[in-house]
Amino acid sequence: MKQTTLVKVDQRQVEISNMDKVFYPKTGFTKGQMLDYYARVADVMVPHLANRPATLVRYPNGVEGPFFYEKECPSYRPKWMHTTEVPRNDKTIIHYCTIDDKASLIWTANLASIEIHVLLSKKANIRCPTSMAFDMDPGPGMTILDCAWAALELKKVLADHRLECFAKSSGKKGMHVYVPLNDPAMTFDRTKEFAHALAISMEKRFPDRIVSMMSKALRNKKIFIDWSQNDEHKTTCTAYSLRVSPQPTVSTPLNWDELEKAIKAKDPDLLAFTTDQVLKRVQKNGDLFAPVLTMKQKLPPFSDAESPPPSTSSKALATYHEKRKFDITPEPQGGKPSPKGKMKFVIQKHAASHLHYDFRLEDKGVLLSWAVPKGPSTDPSVKRLAMHVEDHPLDYAGFEGTIPKGQYGGGTVMVWDQGTYVNLTNRKGKLIPLSEGMAKGHIDFWLQGKKLNGGWSMIRLSRNPKQWLLVKMDDAGAHDPPDPVETETRSALTKRSLQQIADDKKSKVWNSNRSSS
Repeated sequence: MKQTTLVKVDQRQVEISNMDKVFYPKTGFTKGQMLDYYARVADVMVPHLANRPATLVRYPNGVEGPFFYEKECPSYRPKWMHTTEVPRNDKTIIHYCTIDDKASLIWTANLASIEIHVLLSKKANIRCPTSMAFDMDPGPGMTILDCAWAALELKKVLADHRLECFAKSSGKKGMHVYVPLNDPAMTFDRTKEFAHALAISMEKRFPDRIVSMMSKALRNKKIFIDWSQNDEHKTTCTAYSLRVSPQPTVSTPLNWDELEKAIKAKDPDLLAFTTDQVLKRVQKNGDLFAPVLTMKQKLPPFSDAESPPPSTSSKALATYHEKRKFDITPEPQGGKPSPKGKMKFVIQKHAASHLHYDFRLEDKGVLLSWAVPKGPSTDPSVKRLAMHVEDHPLDYAGFEGTIPKGQYGGGTVMVWDQGTYVNLTNRKGKLIPLSEGMAKGHIDFWLQGKKLNGGWSMIRLSRNPKQWLLVKMDDAGAHDPPDPVETETRSALTKRSLQQIADDKKSKVWNSNRSSS
């Protein structure tokens, strides 16, 4: 039976319940102890929550029970509980809770919101990040000490850009680094690009210890520097939030000397703190994360050496990224442009809900993409429908494996053909860029592949901007091979059949080194 009582919190009446329920079974830590912690830490925690949309991570039966994320603030909230309206991509509105005072924090925690995550922007300007964040995520074989080392190295890189940063433990195995910003013109596209560029730079410096790509298969004995949190729709665990783990550990602000001391002592426990320890730290040191709220910094312009690959910074990939969950799908996110004069193409056989072929041409840092239901024909008299789809990253040219069921495009992907191409698109006898030809609805190109060669055209149908026709030119490459879809059934990359790729559980990682660049 639910046991409730009213408590007075800063002139407000807050209903709390089930104080004796155990939330951390291994230590006996109760809901009442959790509420007491949040009440006592509120003075330093609330400033990091105030005016920010909050996602509640609710564990009604404690850390070993089922949980759910709650973005929409409950309708039964008190009248004094503030909310923030945030538009979604589908035009609907989410009314997030906004935790602006101690009473709001206690009411939220009483919902069994063990963790509280907030956006990196504030209510007044929801599309403007106030910080750039990095999550040091340890792969198998790595510990929080390795994360501390990576954080210190990142600090050096940021200092080269005259940027200060601040660290906190994640409360689990990782480490968070925040770069405070104060620029009303800042955008998430900008911080995400910059963070990604720095992660790539770190990977280049320490290829044996750091990875910037999300695929979990690449993280063994490496630290993944997660730059993707710099997104207007993503929330991060706030400073002083409890975390879901066997112990009631807390995401705890740290000073840099503590990281160095822990590494020198080889003692990961020096970077892990429970509620009682955090309260003692706050009493002694105040809020070590306070500068994140007040420091005024702006991102510098990119230098040529640190600019992210065009394919990852291009807004053309926004749709591609929005449709995929990269912690689930093994698909690549970026890639480097090909050497000058060697533009890549790839045709992938894709056993999704319907078997089809994906035709892709490199242009301006992305792969222009079409879905060809019946596949290419080498017969110049045959016109194959090609549906123009979202641009793909350059490393997709080497992707062969299985997209998990339930994900966008779920199914097995084969690199059916790959190679380079030459742009033949012209207007009034003069060559024009592929992008200009795309805008005019007609492009010509010469393929130099492992299976297909010669001239081809892609012609847009006027009645539908997404519908194009793929047509083979009548040249020496015509009818060679005579019926490629029927006769060419194995991968140009690995010589495997579609079924062999599907059966191979180790084939779920793309390999950019295998692409034709």
